[in-house]
Amino acid sequence: MDLKIEETYQNNTLYRDMEYLGDLLDRVLLYEGGEHLLDKVNKIRSLSTTLRETNDHAAYVEIQNEITHLEPKMRQNVIRAFSVFLHLVNIAEQNYRSRRRREYQSQDTSIIQPGSLEDGVNKLQENNITPDMVSNLLETLSLELIITAHPTESTRRTILQIHKRIANLLKAMDYAYTQHEKQVIEETISNEITILWQTTEIRKQKPTVMNEVSNGLYYFDNVLFDILPKIHEDLEDVLYEKYKKRFTVPSFLRFGSWIGGDRDGNPNVKATTTFNTLLTHRKLALKKYRESLEKLRERLSHSVSAVTVSDELIRSVESEKHLIQDDIWNNEDEIYRGKITIILQKLTNTEKQVEPNYKSAQELLNDLYMIKDSIEKHHPKSNPIKLLRKTIRQVDLFGFHLATLDIRNHSGEHEAAIDEILRAVNIIPHYAELSESKKVDVLTGILQDPRPMISIYDEYSETTQEMLNTFRTIKKSHDVFGERSIEVYLVSMTQSVSDLLEVLVLAKEAGLYKVYPDGSIVSKLHVAPLLETIDDLQNGPEMIEKLFEIPLYRKHLRSRNDLQEIMLGYSDSSKDGGTLTANWELYKAQQEIHDIASRYGIKLKYFHGRGGSLGRGGGPLYSSLLSQPPVTLGDGVKITEQGEVLSSRYLLSDIAYRSLEQATTTLMKGIVGIDKEDDQKQMPTQQAEQAMSLISGYALDKYQSLIFNDPGFLDYFNQATPLSEIGNLNIGSRPMSRKGSAKFDDLRAIPWVFAWTQSRQLLPAWYAAGTGFKKFIDQSGDLELLQNMYQSWPFFQTTINNLQMALTKADLSTAKEYTKMVEDDEIRERIFTQIKEEYYLTKEMLLKITGQTELLDHKPNIKESVRLRNPVVDPLNFFQVQLISELRQADESSGRSSDLLTQALLSINGIAAGLRNTG
Repeated sequence: MDLKIEETYQNNTLYRDMEYLGDLLDRVLLYEGGEHLLDKVNKIRSLSTTLRETNDHAAYVEIQNEITHLEPKMRQNVIRAFSVFLHLVNIAEQNYRSRRRREYQSQDTSIIQPGSLEDGVNKLQENNITPDMVSNLLETLSLELIITAHPTESTRRTILQIHKRIANLLKAMDYAYTQHEKQVIEETISNEITILWQTTEIRKQKPTVMNEVSNGLYYFDNVLFDILPKIHEDLEDVLYEKYKKRFTVPSFLRFGSWIGGDRDGNPNVKATTTFNTLLTHRKLALKKYRESLEKLRERLSHSVSAVTVSDELIRSVESEKHLIQDDIWNNEDEIYRGKITIILQKLTNTEKQVEPNYKSAQELLNDLYMIKDSIEKHHPKSNPIKLLRKTIRQVDLFGFHLATLDIRNHSGEHEAAIDEILRAVNIIPHYAELSESKKVDVLTGILQDPRPMISIYDEYSETTQEMLNTFRTIKKSHDVFGERSIEVYLVSMTQSVSDLLEVLVLAKEAGLYKVYPDGSIVSKLHVAPLLETIDDLQNGPEMIEKLFEIPLYRKHLRSRNDLQEIMLGYSDSSKDGGTLTANWELYKAQQEIHDIASRYGIKLKYFHGRGGSLGRGGGPLYSSLLSQPPVTLGDGVKITEQGEVLSSRYLLSDIAYRSLEQATTTLMKGIVGIDKEDDQKQMPTQQAEQAMSLISGYALDKYQSLIFNDPGFLDYFNQATPLSEIGNLNIGSRPMSRKGSAKFDDLRAIPWVFAWTQSRQLLPAWYAAGTGFKKFIDQSGDLELLQNMYQSWPFFQTTINNLQMALTKADLSTAKEYTKMVEDDEIRERIFTQIKEEYYLTKEMLLKITGQTELLDHKPNIKESVRLRNPVVDPLNFFQVQLISELRQADESSGRSSDLLTQALLSINGIAAGLRNTG
């Protein structure tokens, strides 16, 4: 495909790769559809470029004419051509990021990539962080990234694997020196693009939960099992290089999962699903350990005739060598190989659950440390054997559970179960009807009583029995996989103290919470509230303080190392109150709850439920950390990594490493108070916080006046976006709405954002912000304050920059095409006029606050990327409007609707690839 690239960028390796892949795609199109297909694609692309540059009505009429008169087969091929090209652009951009990292690494040591581990440690030294302070920092450092099955990855894993192969081939091209090598690589890339073209993009059926488990584990198997240890090893090495001291870096960076544990609104997740998920986790962990140990066995060929090994190791091998066959280990003097062969046999026994096996991952670690301690008797400690160090780190990070599985369910489900149980055991006939204070009294009374309420023989409704089975499964999982396998139970829509105490009561019945006659408590499960609406965020601090006032709950916390986890929902709060208000309420709630916890001597771990899109708190991982109140970083941070974020960050090792090292560096600097990019960065002043509160209030009124108070809004949303069609993408096992309801309140935030993104309106990511800023400036006359806030406050700067990105990806000319599908002319004109006016107002305000001439002037590469993508994405939007309009009018019995739906779904995938966002 012809790329219209500014002369300034023509020598850039990114654009070279884009042109290169575009040319290879042209060859495939020529083979698959002949000159007619290639000419049609290039003509529509050229018209789209002209329309973008000139806004010429004649070009608009011509491109619409071209699109309207394509016969169905050609139309589908043109849509696919644009879609495949956008995927190739994404691959080129990822390769460019990898290349830039390698270029920095090949430079003189004085040239260090910003955000790298070297940069972070240098900043520690420059700010006089002493070795003792570094040791304290390392003990504090904690970042958990939680993969979820939230349905935002529209690309099949098969397609992603092709993407990965093409990316690796592009990388190999950088190292190819001979013409023959380059020719072979080019032929292979061309083959992969051909395979990509000939592979179905659309899932034929919804994935099962276990399919989603498999998809999530793909990233562990192919990237994370190696990259996580490397981050830790490299941090140790950089600290040694800079401080001349060997620090022990604890396993601070971990991945967890919701897949197979998140049952909120997903009827397909059962107690058996959760246990099978953990079995699948363990199977992969043991497989990866075997791979690492087999490599290690090849390396550790030391002979006892040449080195002195520890007596402990000799005794261990002597006592267990009967476990291995002579043909596996022939040279008895190679004692390390013998010990590793024994370890491998015990791992096999562990998976088969036959004796002797490892009862816990700690026993495996003990054996590995035995090898390490022995090797250090004859090998320099300053230059450790990295493969052994890596294997030890892997076991420490992943245990036998691979990834800690969080359990989540809706507060109403727990209340219903408790109501039925208390009625059945004749304690309270109508628990759900009690006042909050009486509920708390009843629940604390039960929790103080060592006796169980129910027997395993009691019979309850199917839903209550499933609830009880879930808690029993958690207990069983602790026994089989270790307590790290499930550590947290998350309560969606937490609104009161009783919502959390109900979970403890259910945990007590499964033996996860025990009270002894002397009043002491042992609790094996964190119970975490999820605050996700504006009201919940505003009321959250008061609720948390009431919770901490309960002596019994404080005993539970003491059993959990005085740590309270709190999850913050970015998606539903944004849907409820708009992105500007949601982000401010999230920021305030964190500060207020942190102050409360400090008074009670309780540590807080905030769990940020961010999505991949801007309307759901998305953005780079390091940026997410920068925008938090610094005081909240020291007790550990958790962040969700959802859907498309997994493929964009963790499909390729170089990209995964870069994202994780930036996050590590940002977190280190934030904890010690040097997260500022320059000397002028500072904490927000009271005046800045007051301004933000006023702006948020104005924006909330504007947002809710449209979303909740305009009687035609829901009709507009349903008709001017592909909401109903998105449900046919089969990208997740979970329904689009809670309770299967069509009500706005029950619609999940993901399809809400996804639909607006597809229609290029991106309303959840920016709407009402302009009004908030304008009203504040009009009433205070203090634009300079907002300009200073942008320069000096990371939270405000991140918020403004995300708004810039949202407005840049939005496009009102294209969005107007979607409004043609709104049946009521008056509703269409009224609502789109409001959206258009607010868009231009927000743009005006952002430019005034930032002092920029155009949006994203501070990020020219991103701005140029959007500019290059638009002429390819725009035709897909035009196709989508045409297809959906026909689909909604088609007679299902005619057979046309199936083809129309397929092509509409192809356009959805293509636009998602072009905008790098779904939901």
